[in-house]
Amino acid sequence: MTGPDQIRIECWRADPSRLDEEIGMLGGVLHACVHGGAGVSFVLPFSQGDADAFWRDRIAPAVQAGTCRVLVARSAGRIFGTVQLDLATPPNQPHRAEVRKLLVHPEARRRGIAKALMLALEEDARKNGRTLLTLDTVTGDPAEGLYLSIGYVKVGVIPRYALRPNAIEWDATTIMYKDLL
Repeated sequence: MTGPDQIRIECWRADPSRLDEEIGMLGGVLHACVHGGAGVSFVLPFSQGDADAFWRDRIAPAVQAGTCRVLVARSAGRIFGTVQLDLATPPNQPHRAEVRKLLVHPEARRRGIAKALMLALEEDARKNGRTLLTLDTVTGDPAEGLYLSIGYVKVGVIPRYALRPNAIEWDATTIMYKDLL
C-alpha cells in the first residue's frame, strides 16, 4: 500500500460466504490496535481469538440485524481500518447514532484513512436518516484532534472513565457530538 488513493471505503455486509476471512482481517486490525495501546474497550492479555470473537459474536449479528453499520478501508483486498455506526437508539432518538471503534492498523496510519472513514461514516449516517452523531474518545488521544478537525464539538471530559489496555491505569474520556444538519 503506497497511499490513501489506493484505499477504498465500503460498507461491510458480514457476508456469510466470506465471514471467516473478513472477521480474521477485522480481528487483526483490532488486535494490532489494542496491542498498540488503543483504548477501545479491551485490556491485555487480548488474543487474536478474542478479537475475532468480538467481530463474530457481537458485531456481525448487529450488522445482519441492521442495528450497526460498519465501514471498512480496504486496499488490495485487505482491510486496514474500520469504524462503526451504532443505530440501536431508543425510540425517542431516531435521529441519532453513536460512532464506535474507529480503528486503523498501526502499519497504515498517517495516510488519511481515519479521516476518510469518518467522512464516509457521516455520509452513511445521513443516508440512514441520522443527523446527530455522538462519540467518546480517550482524552488527549490523536483521535480527539481528528474529531475536532472535522467539526465534532467537545461536550466535556469524564475522569477515570476506562482502564487502559494495560489494565493498570485509568484514562479520561472526552464526550463529543456533531450535528449533520
